[in-house]
Amino acid sequence: MSILVYIETPGGKIKKSGFEAMYYGAKTAELLKTTCIGLIIGESDDAPQLGKYGAGSVIQVPYKGDFDAQIFTDIIYKTASVKNCHVVVLSHTADGKCLSGRISVKMECGIVSAACGLPEMKSHLCVPKMVFSGKAKAWYNILTEKGVISISGNSIQPQIIGQDVTPEISNIEIPASKIKVVSRKTVDGIVPLPEAELVVSAGRGMKGPENWGIVEDLAQSLGATTACSRPVADTGWRPHHEHVGQTGVAIKPNLYIAIGISGAIQHLAGVNNSKTIVVINKDPEAPFFKAADYGIVGDLFEVVPRLTTAIQKFKQGH
Repeated sequence: MSILVYIETPGGKIKKSGFEAMYYGAKTAELLKTTCIGLIIGESDDAPQLGKYGAGSVIQVPYKGDFDAQIFTDIIYKTASVKNCHVVVLSHTADGKCLSGRISVKMECGIVSAACGLPEMKSHLCVPKMVFSGKAKAWYNILTEKGVISISGNSIQPQIIGQDVTPEISNIEIPASKIKVVSRKTVDGIVPLPEAELVVSAGRGMKGPENWGIVEDLAQSLGATTACSRPVADTGWRPHHEHVGQTGVAIKPNLYIAIGISGAIQHLAGVNNSKTIVVINKDPEAPFFKAADYGIVGDLFEVVPRLTTAIQKFKQGH
């Protein structure tokens, strides 16, 4: 029995979520006193680095097509069967959500999606997950002999516990794709929100998209990713991939700065796992202040530029 970890490689590169999944799989293997295998589908020069995060071996499948949930599920399932892997770990990303349920059906086993921490071994493998919109943590027992776990971004901090390994090229049979990609739109050059450790977000208090420059300036000074509330995305002020909240992207950065956002329960549900929340709002009765670690009551058009200037001066002096 061993652990198989599927590693996503968008653009041929392993992102932070991939190393998190690898480390999670390695610690789970340590718990179960077994070995851990990393699996990459496609090309990646980063594959040897998986050994640093706990992979005892790495399998690389020479696939050159677009992402296809049916094909990837088939490859992961066949690899798990050949290598006698009883647990499959993957990232809780858009691709991971497509794959995890399919894999559990193929393996006829239990699944825990969006795990928020390392598992424990009791009578069965027990996995933690946030529930009630992030207000509580529950432990889920995987009662089947095999299991599938997807890990939420920023849930654990990956650590170097090994060294590079040479990938093994798989000769597994790859089925023909039944889909054809007509077009693709991707966002490049920014840290994806689920992986971001610093996030600057804004809402309708910005009054219009023409004022968003001060938000981007603050984000740039911090090296942060920008986000927005649902009304802002719905009105077209900002792209929908920046929408955070219950109906958007759920995030858990180290720092979340909310500018001109009242703090409706739907928004809080997607960001309340942030380690530190800073709220800037001119309304002292804004609900967001109840969830904030730090709050600034004031006009955002005055506060935000001054905050950006202060950060820039601090960085210049250090």
